[in-house]
Amino acid sequence: MPDGKIAGGENAACGRAEEIEKIIGYSFRDKALLKRCFTLSSASGSNNERLEFLGDAVIELCVSEMLYLRSGEDEGDMTELRKKFVANSVLRATVERLGLERFLLFSGKRENIGKKPVASLFEAVAAGIYLDGGMSAARQFITDKLIRFEREKILGDGGSKNYKGMLQEYLQGAGMPRAEYELLEKTGPDHRPVFRVRASAQGRSGTGEGGSKAEAEQAAAKKVLESLRNGE
Repeated sequence: MPDGKIAGGENAACGRAEEIEKIIGYSFRDKALLKRCFTLSSASGSNNERLEFLGDAVIELCVSEMLYLRSGEDEGDMTELRKKFVANSVLRATVERLGLERFLLFSGKRENIGKKPVASLFEAVAAGIYLDGGMSAARQFITDKLIRFEREKILGDGGSKNYKGMLQEYLQGAGMPRAEYELLEKTGPDHRPVFRVRASAQGRSGTGEGGSKAEAEQAAAKKVLESLRNGE
């Protein structure tokens, strides 16, 4: 993209609205708001900084809601899992996967943009959709473009079987105390760690391994659940 007062042209985002809307799966009624989502402070006083602030809260709410509905985790677990979903590195990777960064409006050289504005673009778009179409539309965007792609990596459940939740429901239904999880060890390099966790409930235990602590906990919970059910 060439250097200039506003790189990409005065109407880079607004003039390519249909292309952007196809990518994000939402059609803006307010095209000026769409343009503001993609405008950095270097390009205009009417930029996406305030939208980033709102979008951060909207994304956290949607991720929190998803984690709460899964059941099985306590508050501390859910807080740590939420941090992984909303990390700048994850949001930046999402924007780059969707190819949205090429629509940014900015002044100067592209290489001077930095990583944070790219990550924050996802927050701005989430806020724009929320303001333009309401919470339902924003939730759909965040679920389709972020949560579904990151869920298996972060939660280790593939978006399907939640054995921690199933074990918790089984124990609650029988009037038993909740399961306990213990991290036994973490091995391997930082970019490919292996976690080993022990789950215990009602005198039964099982160990599981995974590329994340959550994934290992799911594997361990599955073994304990199977043991309890087979002992009936």
